[in-house]
Amino acid sequence: MREVYVAGIGITSFTRLEYPLVEIAAYPAMMALQDSGLKKVDHVFVANMASGRINHQTGLASAVVDNLSLTPAGAETIENGPASGASAIKAGFMAVASGLHDVVLVTGAERLREVNNLDATDAVATLTHPLAEYIYGVTLPSLAGMFTRLYMKKYGVTSRHLAMVAVKNHDNAMLNPFAHIHQKITLEGIIDSPEAMTNNPMVADPIRFFDCCPVSDGAACLILTTKEVAQKSGHPLVRLAGVGQATDTHAVHDREDPTELLAVRGAAAQAFKMAGVKPSDVDVAELHDAFTILEIVESEEVGFFKKGEGHLALERGETRLGGRIPINTSGGLKAKGHPVGATGVGQAHEIVQQLRGEAGKRQVKDAKTGFTCNFGGFGNNVVCLTFVREG
Repeated sequence: MREVYVAGIGITSFTRLEYPLVEIAAYPAMMALQDSGLKKVDHVFVANMASGRINHQTGLASAVVDNLSLTPAGAETIENGPASGASAIKAGFMAVASGLHDVVLVTGAERLREVNNLDATDAVATLTHPLAEYIYGVTLPSLAGMFTRLYMKKYGVTSRHLAMVAVKNHDNAMLNPFAHIHQKITLEGIIDSPEAMTNNPMVADPIRFFDCCPVSDGAACLILTTKEVAQKSGHPLVRLAGVGQATDTHAVHDREDPTELLAVRGAAAQAFKMAGVKPSDVDVAELHDAFTILEIVESEEVGFFKKGEGHLALERGETRLGGRIPINTSGGLKAKGHPVGATGVGQAHEIVQQLRGEAGKRQVKDAKTGFTCNFGGFGNNVVCLTFVREG
């Protein structure tokens, strides 16, 4: 199996974009091609969840290839819900590692804000079990609310801990020009003051407004290739060293213990084993915090902290910039945004920037190993990636 490297990256702002989805997907791809110095690719993978339902656009991958004048490159659309982005990167990894292709472009894109928030929430809710959950009105926020309540009761997590995640990630997003939300928030403003209930209303008890990610448009891109090609880009060499994927039961209530995110645990273990590193080796991580509780729990399940102690590490400042293991330096889904199909690629984009030393004011000093966790459904299909800087 050949080693796989990142030759180029690109990203749009994660916000509301008034452009056709095909153009949104193509823009960071042009940035990545320019970043890599390449003009041709062998294959294109486009990550997207909802273009058929929301944008009335199917065959997205072939449309993107044509838009970029990359024909006759092969083209495929990858759909794995919120984990579509990392799944597309995994497909690109396999294509290069196997020797099938030498240069693969992976772009993830979504235009969710073409519809109102209720329609977007419903589209995402189709990820739930169609007969046991969706028909009864289950949404991702409702699952997050129930999950959070169980976790609070079992491990002592409080609403203040959730708010601490939000404050940290908003602070990081203020340093990221591509983030959806550039709004500084404080514990006093969203949890500790009499005005907090107005500022931060309940969404799905105990999940509040500032515990949830925004509905975003946006796209991001990586170009994966061999070491020989990547060396010509002139950038520090970043290798995609580990890939892991695992599933859990589709319906959350079928799990023996719903507070155990077994797919996260399994996917992370695979990604670390393939890369030959341990969780303690990771310098910077992007975890899928569509809801603030998920950052805390994923930080435990991937092995950064012991089970039930992620909120204590948060209290100690270990996950902040300058801490032992900075998490969601981009602002995370919470503040950078969550254009579903683009999210996993956006996470990888941040890690590559960090390992190259190109993250500006949010740069993690001497970052050599980075990790991403892209969380599909409510933990029923998870993809994790480990990146290593060489040299």
